[in-house]
Amino acid sequence: MKSEKDLDFKVILIGYCYFMILNYWTLYININIFLKGGCVNSSLNELESFLDANSMIKKIKGTNDIVENTYIWEWVEDKFKEVAKRFGFSEIRTPIFEATELFNRGVGKETDIVQKEMYTFEDKGGRSITLRPEGTAPVMRAFVEHSLASKGLPQKFFYLGPMFRYERPQAGRLRQFHQYGIELIGSSLPVADAYTILVAVEILKAVGLENFKLKINSTGCQKCRAGYKKALKEYYRPLLNNLCDDCKRRYDRNVLRLLDCKRDAEYAKSAPNILDYLCDDCKAHFNELKSLLDTLNIEYEVDPSIVRGLDYYTRTVFEIKYPSLGAQDAIIGGGRYDNLIEELGGAPTPSVGFAVGMERIMLALTSEGKLPSPRGVDLYVVTVGDEQRADALKISRELSKYMRVDIDLMGRKLKAQFSNASRENARYVLVIGEEEVKSGLYTLKRMSDRTQMKLSIDEVVMEIKGKRRLESFEQENTTFGS
Repeated sequence: MKSEKDLDFKVILIGYCYFMILNYWTLYININIFLKGGCVNSSLNELESFLDANSMIKKIKGTNDIVENTYIWEWVEDKFKEVAKRFGFSEIRTPIFEATELFNRGVGKETDIVQKEMYTFEDKGGRSITLRPEGTAPVMRAFVEHSLASKGLPQKFFYLGPMFRYERPQAGRLRQFHQYGIELIGSSLPVADAYTILVAVEILKAVGLENFKLKINSTGCQKCRAGYKKALKEYYRPLLNNLCDDCKRRYDRNVLRLLDCKRDAEYAKSAPNILDYLCDDCKAHFNELKSLLDTLNIEYEVDPSIVRGLDYYTRTVFEIKYPSLGAQDAIIGGGRYDNLIEELGGAPTPSVGFAVGMERIMLALTSEGKLPSPRGVDLYVVTVGDEQRADALKISRELSKYMRVDIDLMGRKLKAQFSNASRENARYVLVIGEEEVKSGLYTLKRMSDRTQMKLSIDEVVMEIKGKRRLESFEQENTTFGS
């Protein structure tokens, strides 16, 4: 025999099912009546507008929000800037969009960047505008436009900012990505190339990276490239039917671009070696560069396959790779571009530089476990009661001249304020209560060992800056010595 409870449960369950079926049937009938009423298009538009207005707007594909790890970016950027300044480079800032012709002439019409990857649009004045896909051409444009050669050579700049390329997003390669780069303008000597590579190596060491590999090559000059281009055409001619459409088109326009085609990379492996076609001057330049790198004890590998993906390179080209990143392992790329400024309307001016992919640097740091720890505030100011908030503001304003300070802005209780100080990794907590305000002596708590002390504001500054402990140490040693 089934219990009454089981029967009651079944009755309730069956009733609920009938209720749901009735609701869905009513909805079905209403929809049919609605559709037959001829209001479909307008109502669907209203529905679409409602959904658009109330749906969450998300970031564009291929972009990234830097939110919780901003401190890592700041740390890396500061290290890179510090190294550049130590080597005599100053910062230059150019617009994130330029006339499209700048990249057509500078980067090269037959490059993948110009043909496939640029964000180009027409502005309201009918001008063709492009979001910068790289940083060198804009810097060289600024050099010419502002007659910077008149200030003396060499001119040495570094830049940092977002670049834009329409590529398939993947790890270390986004549609909006960030580059740090340096440009050394005015010297054609191999020592300038070595100097540039030295800076590239030093910035990686500054952030603690070790497992990278430097690869160098020479792409020659216009004089010796003529023979090399002829040899390339002879090599690729029997293979034309097997090449991709892009390579078939570039065969006549710029055969060098076939060497960095991703689809036909296997053919490039057996292509003629550019080093066999260098003229005497280019050979001497490359040999001296290698000698200088040897003198600096910078390890390198000569790799004839490196040609770089931009048309402006001449002679020296180099890449620094981080093998553990896989296919996208190039974290720095650079070289010499002696003809670029002339192509942009300036006087012939040799130049050399490099660019760093910041997103890939972050991946490399993660791979090596070299990410810095988040740095908290130096001092967190808490109040015992609401009456001390004005005092907390005044004291925070004064102490912020010497250190990083934060205060409670949410009206938390004292215990909750201490919890928030711990969450912000505060080194010290300053307690302000009625007694502290009257006496001018404040309770300072060192969070690392929970030591508490009563100090004046001047002594608080000395304690947190380390000067108070240094003075105490010196006094102890003086007493001991006497």
